[in-house]
Amino acid sequence: MRLNQTVPSNIPIKMNPSLALLFLAGTCALYSDNGKVAPSIPENYKLVYKQDFESKESLDEFVATDKRVWKWGEEKGIGFIEHFGKSKYKYEVRSPFNIALVDGIEVKDFILEAKLRQTGKEYGHRDMCVFYNFKDRSHFYYTHIASVTDNHAHNCFVVNGNPRTKISHKTTQGHNWSSREWHDFRLVREHSTGKIDVFVNDFEKPIMRAVDKTFEWGRVGFGSFDDTGRVAAVRLYAPESRKPDDGDPFVEGRQK
Repeated sequence: MRLNQTVPSNIPIKMNPSLALLFLAGTCALYSDNGKVAPSIPENYKLVYKQDFESKESLDEFVATDKRVWKWGEEKGIGFIEHFGKSKYKYEVRSPFNIALVDGIEVKDFILEAKLRQTGKEYGHRDMCVFYNFKDRSHFYYTHIASVTDNHAHNCFVVNGNPRTKISHKTTQGHNWSSREWHDFRLVREHSTGKIDVFVNDFEKPIMRAVDKTFEWGRVGFGSFDDTGRVAAVRLYAPESRKPDDGDPFVEGRQK
């Protein structure tokens, strides 16, 4: 859902007093599952994309490497999209197979939030990925959140015409995907400083940090190297956004 509608100024808006207090205290403040208030969204940022996956049509707002292995679902009142198999997709350089990008919108500086759920078996590289500043299928960043860290897992990576290269200077030993059903994700990107900060479940302490200025404008999205998982409650905040110049970036890589 792209947010470009405004409410006419002559229409009064009614709000429950209790909700009004919460709104004034910090419209964009979110809570992680540990009960801590998440850092506020900067004043010059606005909500440019929101998706709660309330119907199967929500999947149409994403462009994927292989839509045959993506589906919509709902469980316990939470709508989501799910990648349930390995995409039949040939990358130009070594990088993840399963990718679904938010279609029709690009950002440069942004805060991306979502709920992630890994549905595969446990092993060292059990993962989910988040993609950002995606230019084309050979030029983008992605963050790989996995059970164990090494030079090819549980780090931030850049794909710049060559196989993915680790760029994070800080990470943890790995992430326990089995610790809960849904994991709260946040990524903060500032191109002017090169900052990439990644948070999972605790929005006060990043699990990964990187500094890189290679890519400016690009799309954001979700997926996995070759595992399965679900994505829910997507929020994208940015000071500005624009429409991509190109269409489907995966046409050449799809395999029938």
